[in-house]
Amino acid sequence: MRNLITDVRGVLVGQAHDAQAATGVTVALFERPTVASVAILGGAPGTRDTSLLEPEMTVEHIDAIVLSGGSAWGLSAADGVMAWLAGQGRGFPIGPLRVPIVPQAILFDLLNGGDKPWTKGTTEPPYRRLGALAAEAAALDVELGTAGAGFGATTQNLKGGIGSASARAATGHVVGALVAVNAVGTATIGDGPHFWAAPYEQAGEFGGHGWPAALAPEDLDLRFKGGTGQNTTIALVATDAVLTKAQCKRLALAAHDGLARALRPAHGALDGDVVFAAATGRSGAPSDAFALTELCTTAADVLARAVARGVHAATALPFQAAKPAWRDRFGG
Repeated sequence: MRNLITDVRGVLVGQAHDAQAATGVTVALFERPTVASVAILGGAPGTRDTSLLEPEMTVEHIDAIVLSGGSAWGLSAADGVMAWLAGQGRGFPIGPLRVPIVPQAILFDLLNGGDKPWTKGTTEPPYRRLGALAAEAAALDVELGTAGAGFGATTQNLKGGIGSASARAATGHVVGALVAVNAVGTATIGDGPHFWAAPYEQAGEFGGHGWPAALAPEDLDLRFKGGTGQNTTIALVATDAVLTKAQCKRLALAAHDGLARALRPAHGALDGDVVFAAATGRSGAPSDAFALTELCTTAADVLARAVARGVHAATALPFQAAKPAWRDRFGG
């Protein structure tokens, strides 16, 4: 186990970024068509092809999930992933053609200090190119922190980033999470190094600081980043279990608990918090509703850990007034 979403058999991850623009793309590529669904609990999401993931819709399988920076401009990243997949002969068969199925979610990273001339209409956005590069780079290793869709991500007080984690559920199935942490609030408690996700930490994966000795009343004060719409945390949870689309929907809904455990606040009116859920089917199905609940609980725990790992691993951007990294504030 690598403590990464790629511990789930059938999932690969690729990433690409533009350092000058301080933005990027992360692609979860499935080795074969995969059952998936989605749950959107933020009030201001930016998404593509998420409606087809509802259980009552016709398409049963997808080829990839894209997480991207760039706000609405970032939605073109899926074009690049589709083009790459088409070159591999992947996609939903329609007569002699195949159409790659690539749902996507985006986050807002336009005001992080990077140079983004396309926002003024002077050049094309880089996301189609970055999407293709990320798909081509898909592998088992996943760089955490300032990478891919998390390259330009921030939280209220610290640099955000890409996080991932995995665990084996009591059912024997593997569950993994991949998240781009760009929260309106905080992943840490007050002004200290402690993560809200501390109760779920394994083997000191994000510093091993545990809880603070006591919570002061001001630690529970809400802290908001910037102005309206400058946030959104987007994620994928995956398992090697055999699940239906309806069960994947339940998995995605339950996994949102992980965001609520790791971030304060989550699911705000100006967040676009989105969690995809995918089941590669490489292991057997859960035996009953209790086994499915064990998978759902593991998904929430793993996503909470992934959020903290993304912030813990991040490095600060080299721009004036950039948010400090956790390691800059609190050590290695």
